[in-house]
Amino acid sequence: MAKLTQGDAAVLAARHVAEFNDAVEARQFAQFLRLFSDDAVMTFENVPGVGTLHYAGRDAYTKAYAERPPDDKIDITGVVTVDGDEAVVPFAWVRDEAPGMLRLRFSAGVPDSMDERLVTSLTIVFG
Repeated sequence: MAKLTQGDAAVLAARHVAEFNDAVEARQFAQFLRLFSDDAVMTFENVPGVGTLHYAGRDAYTKAYAERPPDDKIDITGVVTVDGDEAVVPFAWVRDEAPGMLRLRFSAGVPDSMDERLVTSLTIVFG
């Protein structure tokens, strides 16, 4: 697989965040979750009042979004960087401006096509 460049990471992160925000606004996550591979892993760290949440596979993360859908959008707040094969995205929640960090790993494919570059791993660090 070709190395993830900072330019590709920035494009993919911007598309991911836009799709997430559209899903939050519509309160419909099916389209957003199609951007993830069937075996994608989602981890949410430092979740207020909960700690760490971990979901592996389409059934698990689809159920999680159905039971606890996000209700706030995010804004990218800095430069998207690359750490190994992950895009590292600083962000803030729109409602209270609380900071966070998003780490995304993508499958191989055309850099600017979310249809071909599915998310295989997502980690969100709150705070």
